[in-house]
Amino acid sequence: MVLIANNDKQKKWDKLYAQQGELSQLDILCLTCGGYHLTQDHWKFMAEEMPKDPLEMIDDLIKMRVYKQDSLALAQTISAADLRTELFFKTIGRTNPERERLARELAGLAGGLDQAFSAAFGHRSAEFFSDAKRINGTSRRRFLRNVAIGAALVTLASCGQNADTPPPTADAPDDVPPPSDLEKTNLKIGFIPITCATPIIMSEPLGFYKKYGFDASVIKMPSWAAVRDSAIAGELDAYHMLAPMPIAMTLGLGSATFGVKLASIENINGQAITVSNLHKGKVNGPADFKGFTIGVPFPYSMHNLLLRYYLATGGLDPDLDVKIEAVPPPDSVAKLAVGDIDAMLMPDPFNQRAVFEDAGFIHLLTKDLWPGHPCCAFAASDEWIDANPNTFRALNKAIIDGAGYASDPANRREIATAISERAFLNQPEEVVAAVLTGEFDDGLGNTQNIPDRIDFDPYPWQSFAHWISGQMVRWNFLPSDQASTKEEYDEIGKDIFLTDLARELSKEVGQTPPEDEFRTETLKFDTFDPADPDAYVQQQIEEYGV
Repeated sequence: MVLIANNDKQKKWDKLYAQQGELSQLDILCLTCGGYHLTQDHWKFMAEEMPKDPLEMIDDLIKMRVYKQDSLALAQTISAADLRTELFFKTIGRTNPERERLARELAGLAGGLDQAFSAAFGHRSAEFFSDAKRINGTSRRRFLRNVAIGAALVTLASCGQNADTPPPTADAPDDVPPPSDLEKTNLKIGFIPITCATPIIMSEPLGFYKKYGFDASVIKMPSWAAVRDSAIAGELDAYHMLAPMPIAMTLGLGSATFGVKLASIENINGQAITVSNLHKGKVNGPADFKGFTIGVPFPYSMHNLLLRYYLATGGLDPDLDVKIEAVPPPDSVAKLAVGDIDAMLMPDPFNQRAVFEDAGFIHLLTKDLWPGHPCCAFAASDEWIDANPNTFRALNKAIIDGAGYASDPANRREIATAISERAFLNQPEEVVAAVLTGEFDDGLGNTQNIPDRIDFDPYPWQSFAHWISGQMVRWNFLPSDQASTKEEYDEIGKDIFLTDLARELSKEVGQTPPEDEFRTETLKFDTFDPADPDAYVQQQIEEYGV
């Protein structure tokens, strides 16, 4: 095995190792980081020959104690933006020049911090995945080496410290006494790392949870299926959900029947149809998607319903003429880059990230399909709400207050900074800011300025519930005998969408919510009258054949 180390350093470590030979391996003090593990093993990951299989390599490195499993997990969440400055090296050095020199040599070996972390885990991942299509021994070994170096750097930075220590939080926005009758104050709130979750995410670093008396932690979830399953298992107190999910879960669609309330809307707009650059110049309208594989984040999502709505207007049957595939949002850009999907209707920031990675272009913002459409929501289970009524009310109020703050364009750049962190979105701040401000490149050579690309309005209109239920009937997700009359639509909407409570809480935080529960919704290709949702569905079927 060839080690990348100077001979004097290696001899010193060999001598120490021999002197401490009678000690347990776990008791050997590391000269590099001050921890207890095999001191020589900091260098072993730099061997010229490594296992060809990534999983084997990671297993070997863990066994060698180059880093622990939690260090690998942390490495996978770190973005290059966190490590670009000299502060990173100074932090590792902790006034020890040898530690700092080691970190710099490791980074240099990989070609710089961007190469060590970004190529392995972050901003240039799509470039690697593209290379993987024509992979050879050199590029594969280079990538694996950078994975190892990135994780080892994380170990050096975090050794002797609690790597999971959260960043300091800002003071609460307003100095008001929190409620004193809360049944529970330590809360776990699940979220998917997308900009739709902005009110839920930003309420931790910007102090909105603290303002309302909570020590709340937002828990990053890998997929919507995981959110659903964790909700049913009772592992979370409340959740970030796609707006159709509470309807689907309460009615037992796609899972066991489990009562969930949609307490308030998190975001309106904020999605896009993004197409692989392989199809640039070939896609001008819905008919051009024929034969495509298209990613959506979850079957019971506004993304799936809006995509189907759009495709049908081009004469396509979404169940026959294309393949719609559920893709966890964090996986979407890589799948687009390698050609696993041709296009996607995804939440941001992944549409903008695809442009950033030069993997795709933005074909259509969903605000152009339906201005002001709902996307994601704050939700909690019936059981949890019944057990914690005061907590639920205060928590919903915190989210509504946060959504109001996020709706002000003047606050968007501050929010982008707060939620881009690795604990939250783990995205380049410039990508998140492009989404939140509406100042963005579309991947077609145009710089756009669309301030309402995403917006935040917590009011859960009952007309939203009616449109969602109607489209579920249209696409056979919901049996027509469960929603065929206005009364049946009303029953679903009023049972699940807590419009009256959201109005009440909005007023308490100083907002001016609508007094009406319904409004006529104007979409790109038609107008939805919530007074007769069944007639709307039948009209669509007659006009487009699906």
